[in-house]
This record gives sequence, C-alpha cells and structure tokens, in this order.
Amino acid sequence: MSIKRSLAERGSDIVYKFVCIYRQVDDPDALDTFFSGTHLQLAEKLPNIVRTELNNVSGKPGGKSRFYRMYSLYFGSQMMLENALSSEIGQQLMAALKPWADAKLIRWFYADVFENDLLMQRKVSHPKI
Repeated sequence: MSIKRSLAERGSDIVYKFVCIYRQVDDPDALDTFFSGTHLQLAEKLPNIVRTELNNVSGKPGGKSRFYRMYSLYFGSQMMLENALSSEIGQQLMAALKPWADAKLIRWFYADVFENDLLMQRKVSHPKI
C-alpha cells in the first residue's frame, strides 16, 4: 500500500503543497509589509486551497538561520495547485513573488505531503496519553 493511498483512505484532503521560504533581509519591516499586504492577501484568495501554514524561523542548530519565514499553501492534488496558480489570482501572486525570487530573497518549491500523526496513534493505542 502506498503512503498516498493510505492518506486517502484516512480521509486526508491534503496531498500537495507550495512552499515559499523567505531569507533574512536588511529591512524586515519591508518584508513583513510585503508579506502581509500582498503575499498573504493573494494567497488566501487562491481557489482550491485547503490549508495554510506560517512559520517564523527562530534559528537553527548552532545559531541564527539565514531564513526568516516559511509559508505553505496546501491543496488536494498537484492539479488543484496548478489550477490555482494559473488562475487570475495565482498569476498575480506569482508576479508579485517573482522579483523576490529573482533577487534570491525567497526560495519556492512544490512537494507531496505525507502526514503521520504519531500523537493520535499513541492515544488510540494507549488511551491514557
């Protein structure tokens, strides 16, 4: 049994995501203004979006990270993500992000999502947890 099939059997509606990772910048206020006023506003209007996740990077093993923020958009399939990004809002989002990517201030990628809720598994196996 594949992991994807296992997720579908458990009723998971999240199987694909689009991730943007922002690097540390000289002017974090400008980044925060762009993120909250543009990136976030457009991303939350995308069709087919199932979930979003925002992570503010606090460090890495051994010290300060070169990354500042990670923002993930979750979709039910790769096709749903592609349809969302090809929509009018998706095209606006990608156009807004492109200068940041060209300046190497963000990295972006797509990924399959495989979830395993270990705490829930432990609670089912050991109800006292």
